[in-house]
Amino acid sequence: MPEARVISRQDDAVDPPVHLQIGGLPATVMSRQDAVAHMVSDCLAARSRRYPSPKLVFASNGQVLSLAARDPSFRAMVWQADYVQADGAPIVAASKLLTRISLPERVPTTDLIHDASRAAADAGLGFYLLGATDDVNAAAAERLGALYPELRIAGRQHGYFDGQDEDRICAEINRSGADVVWVGMGQVREQAFCIRNRERLRAGWLITCGGCFNFLSGAYRRAPDWMQRFGLEWLHRMVTGPRYLIWRYLTTNPHALYLILTRTKRDLISRDMKIVERSREIEV
Repeated sequence: MPEARVISRQDDAVDPPVHLQIGGLPATVMSRQDAVAHMVSDCLAARSRRYPSPKLVFASNGQVLSLAARDPSFRAMVWQADYVQADGAPIVAASKLLTRISLPERVPTTDLIHDASRAAADAGLGFYLLGATDDVNAAAAERLGALYPELRIAGRQHGYFDGQDEDRICAEINRSGADVVWVGMGQVREQAFCIRNRERLRAGWLITCGGCFNFLSGAYRRAPDWMQRFGLEWLHRMVTGPRYLIWRYLTTNPHALYLILTRTKRDLISRDMKIVERSREIEV
């Protein structure tokens, strides 16, 4: 996979993000390299307490667009993110056809976690892995450690816990000194965890990552490179993944296409607009 540039400790001044609206949700205009630069900058700023709370980093794809259109509370969660990465190829394609500024590329967490690991190792940042089963989580941590020996895995925790365990887990994350918390617990639950605990976690980034740990551990297989280039990774997952994915893609993809065609704005949206939209959704 292509590598993002490694960011040094001194390279922590980055331009503020700008956003599009695609399919009714924000999409941050950033490449994988941009995302890595923001991660390092934000985490170093969080260490110096220049930011009062972690940045929320969510992703948008066809499933997320469809869920958000049907669930106002989930839509409100996504609008609260500081960055919404274009995980799905249709999001990037829509920006090229329907907006004045194109998204530079997909930013899937399955690739970004490798870019981020290289940069984190160089900058001395630590990761906390939260989600998946304990076996998958342990295998993902072991894989990252093998690939990036200088990366500090500050801690890990499987995603099958009750609400009563949340206080303990948040305290553990804070004790670990993790700068980036990767949260892979499935759509809605992972965003809700990040928002609910944002004010008490002392990390720089809370980033949702869906099934990323399953790919890292080898439980799931990535699509061939040619399918990724043509935006067909969803088809590979539908054919090779769990059977429930067939129904998900057959129902959410047409809905997402409709949303892209009817709820995309041509121009950039301002941070003020994100705040207005967020407030409007929360009131629903």
